[in-house]
Amino acid sequence: MSPEGTTDAARATIISRRAAAFDSSGIRKAFDLAARLHDPINLAIGQPDFAMPLAASEAAKGAIDAGRNGYTPTQGIAPLRERLEGEVRAELGQSSRRLLITSGSSGALVLALIALIDPGDEVILFEPAFVMYRPLVEFLGGRCVIVDTSPTFSIDVDRVAAAITPRCKAILLNTPSNPTGFVAPLDTVRELARLAERRGVTLISDELYRMYCYDEPFHSPAAHSDRVVVIDGFSKSHAMTGWRVGWMHGPPELIEACTMLQQYTFVCAPQVGQWGALAALDASMALPLAECRRKRDRLMEGLAGRYRFVRPGGAFYLYPEAPGGSGKQFAELAADREKLIVVPGSVFGSADTHFRIAYTVTDDMLERGIGALVRLANG
Repeated sequence: MSPEGTTDAARATIISRRAAAFDSSGIRKAFDLAARLHDPINLAIGQPDFAMPLAASEAAKGAIDAGRNGYTPTQGIAPLRERLEGEVRAELGQSSRRLLITSGSSGALVLALIALIDPGDEVILFEPAFVMYRPLVEFLGGRCVIVDTSPTFSIDVDRVAAAITPRCKAILLNTPSNPTGFVAPLDTVRELARLAERRGVTLISDELYRMYCYDEPFHSPAAHSDRVVVIDGFSKSHAMTGWRVGWMHGPPELIEACTMLQQYTFVCAPQVGQWGALAALDASMALPLAECRRKRDRLMEGLAGRYRFVRPGGAFYLYPEAPGGSGKQFAELAADREKLIVVPGSVFGSADTHFRIAYTVTDDMLERGIGALVRLANG
């Protein structure tokens, strides 16, 4: 019996079956481990290591001083929404495309899935996949249909077509990919967009890392179908992870549904962050992008010949095969022997064969990480 007179069994029944089915994120566990270690080599945190643009910081401060601290329209402040919507329509040549400012790109993903998925509906995911995808689909009573992309991480569109059943409502694409860094080529995104439209399935394109394309241009499937729903945000592109400003755009009827759903869930994105985001749109991010490319190249050079990996064309992750075959065991060994924090591949899907390295860290931290990984590879 607890001090309050409630048994542990009774306390457990308070939690819904839906909530009890969730486990703590493997990435969150890595954060917790890093917090317990003294001076760890933390290559687990998937966020930029550069500062948000100065103009964005000044605009956010100005918004606070001007008393812009309250709710905004659910759709977002007009200057930001209209600016982004105009740019998207011009880029895609789709004058009817609508846009909604959301509480982070995660908020956009939640809204899109709620708007699309009924219990029993199917969603096609490409594994390895971002940690949120599967739990969110299952939370809504949906069923995940997995298309494994190993070992090259490229997408076979014929396999996708074969996976579509009458219960399939959506395909969730992430390019550049977290965790693999794979960038889908033009032919793939075009064929996926056309396949989804032909089969009456909604293609959701998570483009949060679209700025981080190092070897070839980014290609959006939305350029090939006006039915594609795009998710984007300022967290990765402008180092504004804590400000929670994202956006989504797509066909009017879906964006209208998501706007209504946001009204009853997130309400709106933080106002101060929206004013900062508006200023960030005019900032050049060429230098941070060049730095990320340099760090990617340095990491690949340092691990070449010691680890097997597919060259990542984008994002800011490397996804090597784990020595010994188990990413989970390797992550535990790395933390124990070298105080090195990486994320095991089991976090991103059913396979436990790889581990993820996030290389947006200081040069000193990156060199320490390379040294530790070399020692681990040498046994």
